[in-house]
Amino acid sequence: MFASRMRTFNVLKQNTSLLSKRLQSTAPKVAPVKKSSILKPIFYGSLLAATAAVGYGVYGLYKEQHPAPLPVETQSNKKKLVILGTGWASITLLKSIDTSLYDITVISPRDHFLFTPLLPSAPVSTVAVESIKEDVSTLIRQGSGKVTFLQKEALDVDPQNKKVIVEGDKAVDYDILVFSVGAQPNTFGIPGVYENALFMKEANDAVILKAKLKENLQKATELPAGSQERKDLLSMIVVGGGPTGVETAAELQDYISEEVAKWNPELAADCQIHLVEGLGNILGMFDQKMYTLAQDHLKKNGVALKLNAMAQKVVGNTITVKDSKTQELVDMKFGILIWATGNGTRPVTAKLMSRLPETQNNRRGLLINQKLELLGAEGSIYALGDCTFHKGLVPTAQVAHQEGEYLAKVLETRHIIDNTDNDAVKASLAKTIKDFDYFNQGALCYIGGESAINDIKMSKKIEFKLGGSFLSFKVWQCAYLAMAVTWRTRFLIACDWIKVHIVGRQ
Repeated sequence: MFASRMRTFNVLKQNTSLLSKRLQSTAPKVAPVKKSSILKPIFYGSLLAATAAVGYGVYGLYKEQHPAPLPVETQSNKKKLVILGTGWASITLLKSIDTSLYDITVISPRDHFLFTPLLPSAPVSTVAVESIKEDVSTLIRQGSGKVTFLQKEALDVDPQNKKVIVEGDKAVDYDILVFSVGAQPNTFGIPGVYENALFMKEANDAVILKAKLKENLQKATELPAGSQERKDLLSMIVVGGGPTGVETAAELQDYISEEVAKWNPELAADCQIHLVEGLGNILGMFDQKMYTLAQDHLKKNGVALKLNAMAQKVVGNTITVKDSKTQELVDMKFGILIWATGNGTRPVTAKLMSRLPETQNNRRGLLINQKLELLGAEGSIYALGDCTFHKGLVPTAQVAHQEGEYLAKVLETRHIIDNTDNDAVKASLAKTIKDFDYFNQGALCYIGGESAINDIKMSKKIEFKLGGSFLSFKVWQCAYLAMAVTWRTRFLIACDWIKVHIVGRQ
């Protein structure tokens, strides 16, 4: 009986196994569920965005390098628009306006536009000087109309007769004048600065500083290591705690730490960068948290900060500063002195002021109204950029850039008004010319060691601050690339930055 039950159990087991196999063979197969990953779409999205950006850049570069042929001029009654200067305001205006609307003449002794935010990088070859220069001859071909360029210095302006006097006593007539000649270094009357200091205003200033730096480093190799004479020769003092002064000091310190220390450590040990500022802190346009971060970072990298120190005089290779708290006078020896503070009026600006004494009575710059018109010559002269003085408008590239964009729209509207006979239309269009409204987009500053501080305002409500990190450095780089006025400049700057990482500085 037991054997009979076992045989029955085995038969049932076999039948159950056979039925299970048949069910498995007839049931639809379900694919295994794979775990989703967010990295894959991010990767492909980034790749697509990068490809689109490169393609857009290549197209922009090609378009710049292959300008369209200029049309044959048929209209001879165009108004004469004369632009003095080739700085931020002038070039932005030139790139923003329809150049076919006016008979445009640009006058400047400088045959190029200089991307000044990266000028402190040029003396140590972080970027090449030629990479941040753009010839005016190429910029004036970017528009749809003919633009004439005179490489001459403007000596005087006659507002009554509407003439600009240039070198060679040549007079250039105008209907509308855009006065944007910039500023020159201001030494505040401190004795010995012009004779003994270097400046950071023009491309040639970077060339001179670079040559002086190489000369001093070579001379120092011939002096005993650790000697006071060698340390004095390798002492570099930057006066001015604004963005130009801070970035110059930071770039010099990078060069010493990354290049000189690599090839000649003993020489680097005797180098010292000093940053002298008359106030109690540097970078006053940033809030306390940001400028404190910058100060700590500079000190950590090796820059010696001397705050509350007012320059008194410069004699030979010695600058005397006074501590504003203790009134103590301190002599500081230097091999290189860089003056990176203060804007002064150019001679042609001072002459224009003297021709309008009733309205132009501020020595800090030309006085303008809310529409950027020169007081005393409204309607015929606009003044932009660093040569002006107006509440709320600081002498920065950002302000000049926005002024150039604004004036381009104003002049295009004025062209329509001047070429219509309908008084009602004229009055209506005149009302559309609003006052210039400057929007502060924030501030950026490189502080050395691949770090920067950024205070960026996307709108009046959206603002973010970033500093003291590698990400802040990349944001700073991207912002400056976006500010460049041509794709050629962007391409060359990016190549220079890549080159520094691969083969170092010169």
